Amino acid sequence: MRLLRDRIINEGKDLGNGILKVDSFVNHQVDPVLMDACGREFAHFFKDSRAQRVLTAEISGIAPALMTAKYLNLPVVYARKSKPITMPDTVYLTVAPSHTKGVMAELIVSPEYLPRGERILIIDDFLASGATIMGLVRLVKAAGADLVGIGTLIEKTFEGGRELLAALDVPVYSLVTISAMGNGKFEFKESK
Repeated sequence: MRLLRDRIINEGKDLGNGILKVDSFVNHQVDPVLMDACGREFAHFFKDSRAQRVLTAEISGIAPALMTAKYLNLPVVYARKSKPITMPDTVYLTVAPSHTKGVMAELIVSPEYLPRGERILIIDDFLASGATIMGLVRLVKAAGADLVGIGTLIEKTFEGGRELLAALDVPVYSLVTISAMGNGKFEFKESK
């Protein structure tokens, strides 16, 4: 997706160790026009998936997931990182490493919002190692729901996440694919 790629080139910052800072338009300050375009692109790609809900992780995945769900006319569920008192005692919970925080983060979803047998589309901001997305996949499986696809704004192929997801046998679609980063430069390849 050219619009997202241009924003990465112009505003993205390589912080080293595979960390790409896109805070100015994705995950601290959010560009709603860009996220709307991304959501439209995801909805077009996954239009035949028959998804019934969109699932993401708090917080950076919410904007692209919400815009995707808008175009698919679906609800969005986001895995919380801490359990509020309004959530029932019994929840679906897993942990996944946070690449940017360097800690294990909880991913928690209430069973009332991830029903058994529903068709779930995962949308998130990054596909890097695949650890966070696999955490979301574990939540889908724990709920007895069916995973129908995975979409990410930015994939960093050099971290191997796509290979981890290959065994899931669902479509994985990234809007922008970065094959290498370094010295303030990004190498892109055609997204799959």
